[in-house]
Amino acid sequence: MSAGSPDAVRVVVAEDESIIRLDLVETLREEGFDVVADTGRGDEAVALVAEHRPDVAILDVKMPGLDGIEAARQIAPQRGTAVVILTAFSQRELIEQAREAGAMTYLVKPYRRDALVPAVDLALARFKEMEALEGRVGDLEGRLEVRKLLDRAKGRLIDGHGMSEQDAYVFIQRTAMSQRRTMQDVAGDVLEDRIAP
Repeated sequence: MSAGSPDAVRVVVAEDESIIRLDLVETLREEGFDVVADTGRGDEAVALVAEHRPDVAILDVKMPGLDGIEAARQIAPQRGTAVVILTAFSQRELIEQAREAGAMTYLVKPYRRDALVPAVDLALARFKEMEALEGRVGDLEGRLEVRKLLDRAKGRLIDGHGMSEQDAYVFIQRTAMSQRRTMQDVAGDVLEDRIAP
């Protein structure tokens, strides 16, 4: 996997000390990452992430414009980008703030080259895990809503048409199949009195 290849991990680097920034960019490129942009300002980092949609954003804590934690807070809701915080301080309070802002992991400066890639890999892995969990939660919530809707529609059919619960379910299911619609849509029509047995 070479830098710039379609499957290379895309990175935005934000570090106000230019020597450290250049070293980070060079190291990442040598390791096969595609550094799509770099900046020394936190506010520019937020704009660059919005523009380039990288897989990872590496943000220094202390930067002009916006500090790294506030930048992370603004990047997190955009989705799709894992955040690594770069800090000269390994204070617990600061790390906790970074985590609450949406950072997946952190690196302490001066960073070791051999710690950079594992930190980026860890951030990506945690980010993918979190997205998968959010997807499952959303899926479960969606299924629960559909189940509640079906239960209400069955209740309407039981009360209004003297059907058994099984018959009401079969009616909704068969109507959905014959009309090539979802059971959710048919249940909605039953509740709106647009469909009746």
